[in-house]
Amino acid sequence: MARITVLVGGVGGARFLLGVQELLGLGQFAQTEDHNHVLDAVVNIGDDAWIHGVRVCPDLDTCMYTLGGGVDPERGWGHRDETWHAKEELARYGVQPDWFGLGDRDLATHLVRTQMLNAGYPLTQITAALCDRWEPGAQLLPASDDRCETHVVISDEADGTRRAIHFQEWWVRYRAQVPTHSFAFVGAEKARATTEAVAAIADADVVMLAPSNPVVSVGAILAVPGIRAALRATSAPVVGYSPIIGGKPLRGMADACLSVIGVDSTAQAVGRHYGARSGTGILDCWLVHDGDDADIEGVAVRSIPLLMTDPKATAEMVRAGLDLAGVPM
Repeated sequence: MARITVLVGGVGGARFLLGVQELLGLGQFAQTEDHNHVLDAVVNIGDDAWIHGVRVCPDLDTCMYTLGGGVDPERGWGHRDETWHAKEELARYGVQPDWFGLGDRDLATHLVRTQMLNAGYPLTQITAALCDRWEPGAQLLPASDDRCETHVVISDEADGTRRAIHFQEWWVRYRAQVPTHSFAFVGAEKARATTEAVAAIADADVVMLAPSNPVVSVGAILAVPGIRAALRATSAPVVGYSPIIGGKPLRGMADACLSVIGVDSTAQAVGRHYGARSGTGILDCWLVHDGDDADIEGVAVRSIPLLMTDPKATAEMVRAGLDLAGVPM
């Protein structure tokens, strides 16, 4: 039996989880209902936002839809066979924000979540209830039940005045193409990691950092008080996967985020940013793409193919991480 816990962000993290399931025979890859492996995913909540009066949790939903077989295969997020009638009607009313689109099917998820939040249920229980419908074959755990949103300090293009906007606006509306100064995790000073997330890290045979954005996905998870301490305290090896291949991100805009915090877009720089557990960091092992290299004191490094072209290829990435960490299957 293997228990694997993965820290994940959105689309890339969800695809990494599919590779873990492929290797373990879980979820849609299960050959039988009788299996001994366990997959836990500690999921970023920094992208979460109130949009049109409903609570949207993009990374949790992307993981849930992907593992549940209902994600849009072209976009990699949202429902397959989505329609946009509500969005179109909101636009006719002139309602803001007009840059964020909620699909009709997706809206149902947000309505259920919002009703449960208003009834006093914590996000962890709500996520479990939503997963009853999707049966993702993994336990999806919000890093915290508390608010810990990623906001971005930018300069106004008209007069240079600095202001903070929600990460969603920076990412979706501006595509990270505005003068950017820093990231802030609003609510982190009062937030706490859930007991479920901490237990998943503590009880794992191996903990993996998916090749998600190291600043606003994995970094936002690490900003939740209690997560970093759990990673440093667990007896399980911590294995990370570089999101940077040949100086460019696997997907998304990780390079733009790394530039803001002064980290080069290289596999070595990101690995050093995470740091070794033998020092003050969180890594025991670091996987980089063939052709890349990294010298990180106290961290075992291996070069392998890191392109997640399909679940089988991703499963081989997971297998290599287990092998490097000395975790038997």
